Amino acid sequence: MRTLQHKIDFVVLVSVTMANSNGDPLNGNRPRTDYNGYGEISDVCIKRKIRNRMQDLGHSIFVQSESRCDDGFGSLSERASAVMKEEKDREAYAKKACETWLDVRTFGQVFAFKDTKGLSVGIRGPVSIHQAVSLSPVEIESFQITKSVNGEKKEKTNSSDAGMSSDRMGTKHFVRFGLYEIKGSINVQLAEKTGFTEEDAQVVKECLRTLFVNDASSARPDGSMEVVKLFWWEHNCKDGQFSSAKVHRSVKASLDPEADTPSSAEDYLISIEPLEGLEPEILEGL
Repeated sequence: MRTLQHKIDFVVLVSVTMANSNGDPLNGNRPRTDYNGYGEISDVCIKRKIRNRMQDLGHSIFVQSESRCDDGFGSLSERASAVMKEEKDREAYAKKACETWLDVRTFGQVFAFKDTKGLSVGIRGPVSIHQAVSLSPVEIESFQITKSVNGEKKEKTNSSDAGMSSDRMGTKHFVRFGLYEIKGSINVQLAEKTGFTEEDAQVVKECLRTLFVNDASSARPDGSMEVVKLFWWEHNCKDGQFSSAKVHRSVKASLDPEADTPSSAEDYLISIEPLEGLEPEILEGL
């Protein structure tokens, strides 16, 4: 397998319907928004979903979520120690880490744990992803929920106390509808350093196309988040025929003048501005 030989850019349009696309723990787990009301999904959240899809496709992943751990290790330190043994050379350490774990040679990783005895290894990955931003301001709604049983016993303090503990009450937040844009690029120079291959790039493309497979939760019911379009540009050279910023801007998406409040992706007019000599592959989401 040869390392990546040409720069790649991509844009993914994602619809969110009645779901919490990415809760903010500093704001009561409400969906993330900026000061102008536009919805946001952090790059960390997007990378987590890509890693999960890589794992689903049978690839070895270093940064595994606790609920999806498939090798029995309870921490990153344990996982690294089991593979690296007593490796002390930084270059050899980085090379072995990239060969072992797909997400390391994709996104990079910092290896700095107590049991490395002062050895710190930083790896820069070739795949960079922006935080996703909605194309229009999003409407966030909240409602109260209750459990049918107390989690903890509550002692009655007066005759009017019904014995309902505070942990029976809760709040759920969701975006009524939003169309988000994810932008990203794959850098050839960094791919050469981590050993990121042409085949790895195809894995990333498939992960983006199927980003929300096996991702359902109470906050994101199945079907509430969907990949609408994936635009994938493969340049004919290492540095790219155009800058990533210009390529990303070539995707034009605007709200249909006849749609006052967007409720689906069909309410947006989506087009591609031509770039001479560079045509995107356009894929539908799963």
